[in-house]
Amino acid sequence: MPTQLQTVTSAPFRSDDELMDLLIQRLPERLQNVLNWLREPDHRWVRIPAGVLFLLGGVLSILPVLGLWMLPVGVMLLSQDIPFFRRLQGRVLRWIERKHPDWLSLSGDSAGR
Repeated sequence: MPTQLQTVTSAPFRSDDELMDLLIQRLPERLQNVLNWLREPDHRWVRIPAGVLFLLGGVLSILPVLGLWMLPVGVMLLSQDIPFFRRLQGRVLRWIERKHPDWLSLSGDSAGR
């Protein structure tokens, strides 16, 4: 049964995992494979250190090669295991769904611009 918010917006509800899968599908196939492998529950031992390293690389973005692009990747990896990052990722995904549905390959009609 749809919630009141779903009835008002008439957009289907998508979980954070579904939205993340839509974003990942927009990436090159090799990167999709790596991210999907990292997101598997058994690979926590690789995911957490990689997420921390990406966050540190984003903070040190003034150095060559490192950049702000590393912050969202680190948050996405850590969101699998840490509730604070899971909430942050959820907010960002809902914002993307509302403001930039084309990033998720959704129709622009549900954007509400």
